[in-house]
Amino acid sequence: MAKRDYYEVLEISKSASEEEIKKAYRKMAIKFHPDKNQGDKTAEDKFKEAAEAYEVLSDAKKKAQYDRFGHAGMGGAAGGGGYGGQGMNMEDIFSQFGDIFGGGDGSPFGSFFGGGGGGQQQRRRKGSDLRIKLKLNLEEVANGVEKKIKVKRHVTCKSCSGNGAKNGTELSTCQTCGGAGQVRRVQQTMLGQMVTTSPCPTCNGEGKQIKTRCEACFGEGRVLEEEIIPIKIPAGVADSMQLSMSGKGNVPPRGGVAGDLLIVIEEEPDEVLHRDGTNVIYDLYLNFADAALGTTVEVPTIGGKARITIEAGTQAGKILRLKGKGIKELNGYGVGDELIHVNLWTPKSLTKEETEMLEKMRDSPNFHPKPNKNEKNFFEKMKDFFN
Repeated sequence: MAKRDYYEVLEISKSASEEEIKKAYRKMAIKFHPDKNQGDKTAEDKFKEAAEAYEVLSDAKKKAQYDRFGHAGMGGAAGGGGYGGQGMNMEDIFSQFGDIFGGGDGSPFGSFFGGGGGGQQQRRRKGSDLRIKLKLNLEEVANGVEKKIKVKRHVTCKSCSGNGAKNGTELSTCQTCGGAGQVRRVQQTMLGQMVTTSPCPTCNGEGKQIKTRCEACFGEGRVLEEEIIPIKIPAGVADSMQLSMSGKGNVPPRGGVAGDLLIVIEEEPDEVLHRDGTNVIYDLYLNFADAALGTTVEVPTIGGKARITIEAGTQAGKILRLKGKGIKELNGYGVGDELIHVNLWTPKSLTKEETEMLEKMRDSPNFHPKPNKNEKNFFEKMKDFFN
C-alpha cells in the first residue's frame, strides 16, 4: 500500500509553521492514542502514521529533503524501513515525542507503559547518527540498485541486554535522586524561593546505578560491531542527495533509541555520457563523408548500445533523440532521453591525394554553404529540447 503524503496525514499545508506541525501531530496522536482506542488496530496504525509524519516534518533537514524528493528520499525508499509505521514501536514513539504531550511517558491518559504510577518516567535517549558516502555509477543512478555496505556501529550488548550490569542483573535505584535522574535545589532570594533542577551527579541523570559492571561492555550497555546492511537506492537519485535509514545508527549507552544512518550519494562521472537532469548527452563525431552521404553508427547508451541512422546531409550541431534512454525520475514515473549532439570531425593532416581530392571539390556548387533561413541555430534547438 502506497504511503500517504505526510502533510495529508497531519491535515496541514506545506507552509505550516513548526508550531502548527506540532499542534497537528498532538491532535492526531491524542485522537488515535492506544489508551483511547484499545484493541483498535486501525487507530494504532494511524497513531504510528502520524508519528512517522511528525518525525520527518518536525526536522528541518528531513522536511526539506521530503519536500524535494518525497517518500523516495526518506528511509523507506532507502531500504531501511525505519520511519514510524515501518519499524518504530510504541515505546520508541513515546520516548522520542513524549514531550509534546506534556507528560513524562508521552501518554495524556497516564496509563500507557505505567505512566500513571509513581514517578515521572525518564525520556529515553537517542544515539548518535552515522554518515557514510556511497559511490554510484551512471547505470546505478539511472535504474536504482541494492547495495550491501559494512558499517561499524554501537549495538546493544547481548551479555547484559543493554543495561550495563553483569549478566543483565537488575539495576539499583539511585539513592541521591531516588530514581528521578534529577536533583532539585531550593535557594532563597530577594524575590522568594528559586527552584532549579539539574542531572543527578551520582547516576548522570539515569536514575539507576550498576552494582557490578558487565565484563563484555564495561558497563556501557553497548559494544562496537561491524554489520552488513542492505540499502535499496531508488532510481533517479542525484549527487550529494542524502538518504536516511532510521535505527541504523549508534545505540546510546545503557538503553535508548538508536540513531540514524545517513547515506550521502556520490555520483561518479561517466566517461562518455554526461548527465543533465533526467537526460543524458552524448557527443557523436562524424567525418565529412559520413555526414554528407549518410551512414549508420553505434552509440553508447546507459547499460548498452544502440544503432542509429545518420541521414545524408546531416549538419554539424544537429541533435538526435533516443526516447526513454535517459534516467528515471525520482519518485515519479517518467524517464528522460538520450540526446546525441552531432559534431563534424575535421582532419588536422591530409595526404597528397586527399588534398588534391578536396581541392577539386572546393569550388563545386554543392560545397558552398547555403544555410536554410528557416533552420534553427544550435541554441534554439537546445531550447526546444529542454522546454
